[in-house]
Amino acid sequence: MNLTLRIWRQHGPEDKGRMVTYPVQDVSPDMSFLEMLDVLNERLILDGEEPVAFDHDCREGICGACSLMINGEAHGPQRGTTACQLHMRQFSDGDTIDIEPWRARAFPVVKDLVVNRNAFDQIIAAGGYVTAPTGSAPEAHSVPVPKADADAAFSSAACIGCGACVAACPNGSGMLFTAAKITQLSLLPQGQPERYTRVIGMVDAHDEAGFGGCTNVGECASACPKGIPLNTIGRLNRDYLKATAKRSGTPGS
Repeated sequence: MNLTLRIWRQHGPEDKGRMVTYPVQDVSPDMSFLEMLDVLNERLILDGEEPVAFDHDCREGICGACSLMINGEAHGPQRGTTACQLHMRQFSDGDTIDIEPWRARAFPVVKDLVVNRNAFDQIIAAGGYVTAPTGSAPEAHSVPVPKADADAAFSSAACIGCGACVAACPNGSGMLFTAAKITQLSLLPQGQPERYTRVIGMVDAHDEAGFGGCTNVGECASACPKGIPLNTIGRLNRDYLKATAKRSGTPGS
């Protein structure tokens, strides 16, 4: 395939940035999207130009490093797929493809397609852990966990922290990420001691990091490559209400 790429180029955080057009030829439909960018960068280097900076690591849809808006969609047109696992067969010969970084106040652009996602680390540091000494791995059935809770916790734990939920949200909210990290702990016995201090700390860290508020648009769940459902945010909201009631000393909380 022969394609036209319109790529966001920005030399640094203070640079204004712009879209730059690059033609690419003989793209195999079996290439991944990042492999196609590798081919472009090899050509740019040979021509004495600066390659396009973009995040990547495992290229297996696990690490969450890849973070591209492709034709206005987080990770591209294929649902449930990260940009590194997106293949060029999803496009047609002659297509023009716009490639941009995540757009959110909490994710400032570092260079080209690379953004700073340290705001997620701040949320995790505020409570995304357990302090109960759990020791070595226990026997599988020594701590009973209801099947529905185990499934929901496992689903939330699938979050790879890529930030697609933030990029897709019109408010730039990171609430789906925050809810997933809270839910994976709050449903399990080991996460109970800090359950309510955790939710307050992590939601406060979310807001302080500059993320927008959640208005239940649902674009986050639609863009999530791991299929984390929107009702995960509902679990967070219920815990948050209970936590604030306990903190204020409301009877029956």
